[in-house]
Amino acid sequence: MYRKRDKQIHFDDFNQIDGFAIDPNNRWVKKAELIPWDEIEREYSSRFPSKDGQVAKSARLALGALLIQKEYGFSDVETASMIREHPYFQYFCGMRGYTQEIPFDPSLMTHFRKRFTPEAIAAINEKIIEHGSHSESATEAFPEETPQEPDKNTDDGSSVPPAIDADSGEQPSEDSPELKGTLILDATCAPSDIKYPTDTDLLNKARVDTEKMISAMHKPSSGRRPRTYAHTARKEFVNFSKKRNKNGKEIRRMKFKQLNYLRRNLGFIDLMLEAGGKLPEKLAQRLEVIRKVYEQQKYMYDKKTNTVPDRIVSLSQPWIRPIVRGKAKTSVEFGAKIDVSVVDGFVRLEKTSFSAYNESGELIEEIERYKARTGHYPERVLADKIYRNRENLKYCKARGIRLSGPSLGRRRKDYVPDKKRDHKDMCDRNEVERVFSLAKRRYGLGLIRVRLQETAMCSIALSIMLLNLNKVLFCAFIFTQFYKLNIIRTMIRLDRRPSMSI
Repeated sequence: MYRKRDKQIHFDDFNQIDGFAIDPNNRWVKKAELIPWDEIEREYSSRFPSKDGQVAKSARLALGALLIQKEYGFSDVETASMIREHPYFQYFCGMRGYTQEIPFDPSLMTHFRKRFTPEAIAAINEKIIEHGSHSESATEAFPEETPQEPDKNTDDGSSVPPAIDADSGEQPSEDSPELKGTLILDATCAPSDIKYPTDTDLLNKARVDTEKMISAMHKPSSGRRPRTYAHTARKEFVNFSKKRNKNGKEIRRMKFKQLNYLRRNLGFIDLMLEAGGKLPEKLAQRLEVIRKVYEQQKYMYDKKTNTVPDRIVSLSQPWIRPIVRGKAKTSVEFGAKIDVSVVDGFVRLEKTSFSAYNESGELIEEIERYKARTGHYPERVLADKIYRNRENLKYCKARGIRLSGPSLGRRRKDYVPDKKRDHKDMCDRNEVERVFSLAKRRYGLGLIRVRLQETAMCSIALSIMLLNLNKVLFCAFIFTQFYKLNIIRTMIRLDRRPSMSI
């Protein structure tokens, strides 16, 4: 069951420690003011329809703990301990006052990640972006005095006609819809924390797991335990793994042996299941994964190939697929592929999938979502060359949107590139690369450590949300300094000395 809070606590409601005053300008106090806790509370309480059972932890405590963990990269145990030790963390999590009791059992962090779905986090992210957009627009109340450029007119006083598009050679029509803003798109991979997969290692782990299943189902009253040659198989694999340089024949020979051991063990398991044997739920799920791994590895061994559709690279996380990125550091990564859009410095998670996909197929949907949010199409879309296929170019041309990058096919003889515009597009597109770098180095997107598919999706969405939350906090700080600076300028114009407290 869940007990909904009628009112969220504020800074004045927090019972502070005797002799210690909490700073109201602390970043965690400011962050708490940026998050719509009441709306989160209403949505979170709907996940507990039953009125019986133990009372669940509050939504603010659950989301606050997840954000603190994502900010510093704590483990589940460290997160609970840090909240117990720091009063600022306790205030951010909505606790009534400082206490030295542990706020929750660390095992509840998994349940917190399950309850906050990517869709729920995306809705919170939109509220944070909306708050940040208002903060940025507030700086326009103090515009800088800059000289205005005169209108560019011709000699006879008429205005200069609109420029002709260099790619299409056509002049934009006056009836074209309003275009505003810039949409930056790119895709990357959020790698999961798994060992680099090899066929021999994957088959060896599957063999060991099948041996455990045979031992779990074997009953002494049914006779002698099936012989699995576990000692011999382990000795062969250890000797193989100790070799520094392995040629193709040695690897293929080891795969042949491991496949035979695995086939033999799976046969024994089938016989034991037919005789009435039962496996625990986790081992039964693992058995289905092992059967799929055996089919894939047997196919690749027989066909002498290294590729197979939906290739499994981890027994514990079978949904992870190899994502070919072609980067200099790692050509193949193992994790979720994500599509990200950046508008005015704010980041949105457009798509997350553990299967490889062509990101160019998502451009039209992302532009339509931009129009649904803002009411108009973007003036330009900055993206990689992979997005510039014929379908996307035709779609953008019909709506007057400029898709950055070189045109397809052979250029016309009279084509003159706009180097200044192309350079500006390239510099502006680097914003999304900065986002990826910051999210991976600072906010945990570079290595997803959670073990479940749904919690991995939550972890990725939290990294994106934390990017925007800290940006809004930074924008609020800049606005405060900008406001003080304009007060000082006004007082100087009035020949008044500014106070040192400003």
